[in-house]
Amino acid sequence: MPNFFKKPTMSGHLWIIYLISLILLGFIWFYQWMLGLMMTLFLAASIFYSVRTEQNMINETEEYISTLSYRVKKVGEEALLEMPIGIILFSENFTVEWANPYMNRFTDQDTIVGKSLKDISDKLIQPIKDGEDEVWVNVDGYKLQTIIKKKERLLYLFDRTKQTEISNLYQNEQTVLSIIFLDNYEEITQGMDDTAKSHINSQVTSILNKWAGDFGIYLKRTSQERFLAVMNQEILHGLEKAKFEILDEVRELITDQNVPLTLSFGIGVGPVNLPELGELAQSSLDLALGRGGDQVAIKDDSGKVRFYGGKTNPMEKRTRVRARVISHAMKELVQESEKVLIMGHKSPDMDSIGASIGILKIAQANDKKGAIVLDPDDIDTGVQRMVEEIEKDEDLWPHFITPEDAIEEVTNDTLLVVVDTHKPTLVMEEKLLSKTEHVVVIDHHRRAEEFISDPTLVYMEPYASSTAELVTELLEYQPKKLKLSMLESTALLAGIIVDTKSFTLRTGSRTFDAASYLRSKGADTVQVQKFMKEDLDVYVKRSKLIEKASIYRDGIAISTGDTGQTYGPVIIAQAADTLLTMSGIVASFVISERKDGRIGISARSLGDINVQVIMERMNGGGHLTNAATQLEDTTIEDAKALLQDIIDEYFEGGESE
Repeated sequence: MPNFFKKPTMSGHLWIIYLISLILLGFIWFYQWMLGLMMTLFLAASIFYSVRTEQNMINETEEYISTLSYRVKKVGEEALLEMPIGIILFSENFTVEWANPYMNRFTDQDTIVGKSLKDISDKLIQPIKDGEDEVWVNVDGYKLQTIIKKKERLLYLFDRTKQTEISNLYQNEQTVLSIIFLDNYEEITQGMDDTAKSHINSQVTSILNKWAGDFGIYLKRTSQERFLAVMNQEILHGLEKAKFEILDEVRELITDQNVPLTLSFGIGVGPVNLPELGELAQSSLDLALGRGGDQVAIKDDSGKVRFYGGKTNPMEKRTRVRARVISHAMKELVQESEKVLIMGHKSPDMDSIGASIGILKIAQANDKKGAIVLDPDDIDTGVQRMVEEIEKDEDLWPHFITPEDAIEEVTNDTLLVVVDTHKPTLVMEEKLLSKTEHVVVIDHHRRAEEFISDPTLVYMEPYASSTAELVTELLEYQPKKLKLSMLESTALLAGIIVDTKSFTLRTGSRTFDAASYLRSKGADTVQVQKFMKEDLDVYVKRSKLIEKASIYRDGIAISTGDTGQTYGPVIIAQAADTLLTMSGIVASFVISERKDGRIGISARSLGDINVQVIMERMNGGGHLTNAATQLEDTTIEDAKALLQDIIDEYFEGGESE
């Protein structure tokens, strides 16, 4: 008999109805027993039917639940063993304790149980130790996305091989635009007759067409000295792997004047539209030409740039017409300004100070107040004698001010002239760049990726020996009332002599013209030699650096200073220069600690090895034969190891990035 005190259900309600029916049936039996008998039989049949129906329903429900539980359990087992996801349980010592059958498709072994995770991939264990949630690994050609459950010591491995292939295919098929420029076509063909021009055009076109055909590139000549090349990312990867050998091939095409014809490539890449690709390509070409040409610049949509080539010395291309135009532009900018501030780079050398004095004379020639920014606490021993001589000059020294004073003096109408550098992080006082809208950059270094933003005028000539040479040419086109004192002209000449190693390196005909002009203005070569004199202790320190040099590869000398011993940039540069004079040495690198805690590297070469691109790989720069860098948060030993790796890559790749 059911418990009527339970919470009523559907069957509970029926029993209540039956109870009421029994009470009514008692009254019927009392008054009419025949009718009561009939009603009793009917009620009994009804109760029997209800109980039987409810029991059948309970039995069916229990059977359904039992079947469903079995099916759920079965699905769980099949999902664990048959789902297309690799599952691995591993022990505390990273040994596989269990793996589902799906893992067998990624290995030729019968089972991986009992094996170390390192046997599956050597990139699995470390991310688990580091607490990472995900890592991608390659296993026998499969690309697996691995989800790590460190607490459960569980790995889920998803096969992403097809997705990776599709992604790579998408990347490889992206359009790449390139502008190819014949660097010195105009200079070479000047004065040629039509037959000779046609011959050169035919040779160049033939070489480039064959190159384009070999790599599957669409090539179209758009002018006498420009080509447009259309390719995809996969083709570009092939060109990078070959280190753009087309540069060497065209360079070997010697003209009748025994001058090699060189190419520059500006390449734009990235998932952007075609107009933006074209702008990237043009920007890359401008950068390649600004670095001296004969090289490839590849810029992506994020602004990152890769370089190839640039292994030859840039040929002198600038003309006196350009020097005159820049000089007149400088004159107008000076006259329109309230005052002129000039600054070079940190730890200035003679070229930086000499060029600064030259720009000061331009300001004075145009009746404008000028001042040179110089940090008295950042003067190296290499220029100390020059600065001491300037301090004695009552007319010149008052125009030198500290960076703090310069910040107070600068206004929005001030013309700021930056000499001997174009990198904002290297200038004497970076804050000045944001204090005025009128900035002029005059430099002879190859243009780097880092550059002063939005300059009003840029005069960059990597073909010049020094910035002092460029400024000297500008002085020649200033008002005739310009007068250089003996000290001022000597300072400019000292900058040229130091940067050319006494007219032995990077010296063109214009260099001698500039030196001749300065001599006519009273420049004293004997005074220059006095500026370049050094103390005995400096000579001894440099000799110790040279003594520690060792030969790496063929003809490359690498010297390292002692840990804890600091050297100025001039001393290590002089040590590198001296090593280069030794028999059999074609390139030299000197590494030492600096006073600012960084590691400095000075690099020199005779031209066969491009030390500029090697230093650029270490966030430095310079020229093909003269470059340097400074490294932070490292040691001399680590810097040397990194340098050796980059040198190895340079030689193994043929041309360096």
